[in-house]
Amino acid sequence: MADRIYSVSEVNEWVKTLLDSDERLASIYVRGELSNYKVYPSGHHYFTMKDEDGALRCVMFRSSASRLKFRPESGMKVIAFGRVTVFPRDGAYQLYVNALTPDGVGDLYAAFEQLKEKLLKEGLFDRAAKKQIPRFPEKIAVVTSSAGAAVRDIIRVLGKRYPLAKVIILPVRVQGAEAPPEIVAAIDYANRYNVADVIITGRGGGSIEDLWAFNDERVARAIFRSEIPVISAVGHEPDVTISDFVADMRAATPSNAAEIAVPDVSELRESLAAYGIRGGQAIRRELTILRRKLDELSAKRVMQDPKNYIEDRRVLLDYAQSRLIAAAERKTGDARRQFVALASSLDAMSPLKVLGRGYAIARSEETGAVIRSADDVADGDRITVRLRSDELRCRVEERVKKRGKGL
Repeated sequence: MADRIYSVSEVNEWVKTLLDSDERLASIYVRGELSNYKVYPSGHHYFTMKDEDGALRCVMFRSSASRLKFRPESGMKVIAFGRVTVFPRDGAYQLYVNALTPDGVGDLYAAFEQLKEKLLKEGLFDRAAKKQIPRFPEKIAVVTSSAGAAVRDIIRVLGKRYPLAKVIILPVRVQGAEAPPEIVAAIDYANRYNVADVIITGRGGGSIEDLWAFNDERVARAIFRSEIPVISAVGHEPDVTISDFVADMRAATPSNAAEIAVPDVSELRESLAAYGIRGGQAIRRELTILRRKLDELSAKRVMQDPKNYIEDRRVLLDYAQSRLIAAAERKTGDARRQFVALASSLDAMSPLKVLGRGYAIARSEETGAVIRSADDVADGDRITVRLRSDELRCRVEERVKKRGKGL
């Protein structure tokens, strides 16, 4: 009898049955390096795990991938937990991954480092973006659990250090999946309604899982966009969260956050007392200086007898007046002498002076021009002869030209 012939799907189903019946393959851990890691719109993750000698196809469905605390990337060494079976349609076996953990470090730590690097590149940790904590806040909003020890410590320290400030509690959960959205909502609420001058957010100490809400990217971005300065107070001194890097100020503990947020009223009293002492000393020094100046002014002659001061100024005025008069007289004399000299020069050049010695000036009656030569007139022309004080109107009867010069 001939051997039975199987269809491809029957073979695949048979192999699948064999693999599914192997307990070791039903719950197995696999170490390898991620390769060709892809996330599809469906939310399923497809990738390959490989080592030096082989490769294994893997798939992580959306329900399992939603529990990841870090972002897997190609090249990352991981440990995958799941089951090995065959997908009958393709006839290829693959690892169906239920959990994925970075090899050598915990998944929470890996997620922390990844988010830290991402936000650092985006500038959320830059010092230039940090806001100044107000020195004398009137209202302080505390975003934390209303039932935890942290809120009691904060209220106690604030009441002791600076009872003038009003404390506003915005209660939220600080642990669990619901914590990040509540923290974000409280910070946004405080900003939307401007309920405080500074915000303190945080919780007491715990494991990395307990503190994880303050490593959430949503909380980090809410702190960064807050217009109100934020003080992060998560855990104890060694605990560091993403919120600590983004906040405007990081406090070692919730109590330390309260100390940072407000001044100490007793220190303020001491400072005011010291200012009062220094102010009094400064006023006394100023009064001493002013008193010394007053004594010096009182000792001056003008203050002893004001009339003497006026008499001294009167003498100076008389002296100045005499000098001004003398200067004016000298100026007037110089001007008078200069005037006389100029008048004498002008008189010497006056034509009337020449006429006084018996000379006359002949002018053409028609044009008024001075006649210098017989050629300037013609026979019968009428001329005017100017004497020292009179004029003669004449007619040219005859022109007689003289040869040579002189009379």
